[in-house]
Amino acid sequence: MSLTATRPAPSKQPAPSRRRAYKALEPSPAGKAVRVALLAIATPITLFPFYAMVVLSLKPAAAVEFPGSLLPWPIDTGAYEQVLGGRDLLLWTFNTLVYSVVSVVAVLLLASLAGYAFAKKRFPGRETMFWSFLSMVMVPYHVTLIPTFVLIAELGGVDTYWGLILPTLANAQAVFLMRQFIMGLPDELFEAARLDGCSEWRVFTRIVLPLCKPILATLGVFVFLWHWNDFLWPLIIGQGAEMRTLTVGIASLQQENVPLNVVLAGATVAFVPIFAAYLVGQRYFTEGVTMSGIKG
Repeated sequence: MSLTATRPAPSKQPAPSRRRAYKALEPSPAGKAVRVALLAIATPITLFPFYAMVVLSLKPAAAVEFPGSLLPWPIDTGAYEQVLGGRDLLLWTFNTLVYSVVSVVAVLLLASLAGYAFAKKRFPGRETMFWSFLSMVMVPYHVTLIPTFVLIAELGGVDTYWGLILPTLANAQAVFLMRQFIMGLPDELFEAARLDGCSEWRVFTRIVLPLCKPILATLGVFVFLWHWNDFLWPLIIGQGAEMRTLTVGIASLQQENVPLNVVLAGATVAFVPIFAAYLVGQRYFTEGVTMSGIKG
């Protein structure tokens, strides 16, 4: 006869008090109706600029007339043939990919290292250093733009990839999010790994990074979108035509009296990688937002 007591299986049903709390948070039928009505109004308003961009890019090079130009016919793909057949778009896309992908990898690596140090390591001045670094969020980006350009120019970084990428790597928001996420990981995991003889680098690569996949994917999407759509810094640091990114290149088309349908075709092509990046990271993105909402 076994002396081990058998524990009853925990019930999957939430406690009565928690059920009441969930029920209290549920909106009333009137609230649901108002929410649906607001979404029904906001959705077409949000999607209309994308619809207009695609439809006008598929029109012949002629004067735009509203509302007739917003009809989905007739269709003319000449603008896309001109955009995709040109050398400039390929060069702009390559520059933008280098700027975005390298920045994403570097920002995620540096932010995860800093977040792990601020969350789980104990050293003098940790809190002072963290809040001092986080205070960078309160400094407007445009205030530091000219000093940053002067510094990069003195180092010879104008019209170079490293000059384009380097100033964007110190991302205080990314460090803050990584630190908050890693703080929620149980300390027992790290203590057990150190007892097994794992070095700090192995703890970081084998425990921290795998557990941080949701927040890393979320940050990766945000950082990629920010760099892909960035306009001001690439415009300032990339003074030559060979260093233009997509946003700067498409804006330059307007100065060259390029037809509107060609400009919008370039904008549509530039939008496709952004949408693809979201689709790739959608599962982790949703998981990261959900876990951030229920933590604690």
